[in-house]
Amino acid sequence: MSLITPKFRVSYPSVFKPEVNRLSNKEEFSVTALFTKESDLTALKDAAQAAITEKWGPDKTKWPTNLRTPFRDQAERKKEGVLPAGHEEGAVFLKLKSKTKPGVVDQNVQPIISESEFYPGCWAVASINAYAYDQAGNRGVAFGLNNLQKVGEGEPLGGKSTPDMDFKPVEGASSGADATSMFS
Repeated sequence: MSLITPKFRVSYPSVFKPEVNRLSNKEEFSVTALFTKESDLTALKDAAQAAITEKWGPDKTKWPTNLRTPFRDQAERKKEGVLPAGHEEGAVFLKLKSKTKPGVVDQNVQPIISESEFYPGCWAVASINAYAYDQAGNRGVAFGLNNLQKVGEGEPLGGKSTPDMDFKPVEGASSGADATSMFS
């Protein structure tokens, strides 16, 4: 069953070109979804619970021990006691993955083609599905990534500025100015 996430900040997007997963050594598309503390994740938790029940049954005593959950605290990302930009202690992040390329669209459901338009720090929602897994001794539940919709701009994560943050329009400049006339 597919469901739509609450709004989240985009982090580590690999949605235009796949990257090799270090654990499986297979190429995959992915994005990390940074939810705020106020995000209502009830529907996602219910979907995760349903996936577990479907795989291992309703009797919790028969479930494998140490089931892995996809809901992780953003504080896990601390390095040397400091949270990365855009992260919030006590808030949840999810890693959403797919073997196939997700559709990426804007607010008007028009395809986003340029990677620079879907960047770490923008706001998005995702179409996802919960699934339980049992692979190589690892058991748990994860979310598959179907599609993404950018729903807002945000301050870029990672410290890189955007051109509109760095520059102001030049007064009296025309968009097609001849470069040679600028230096004569």
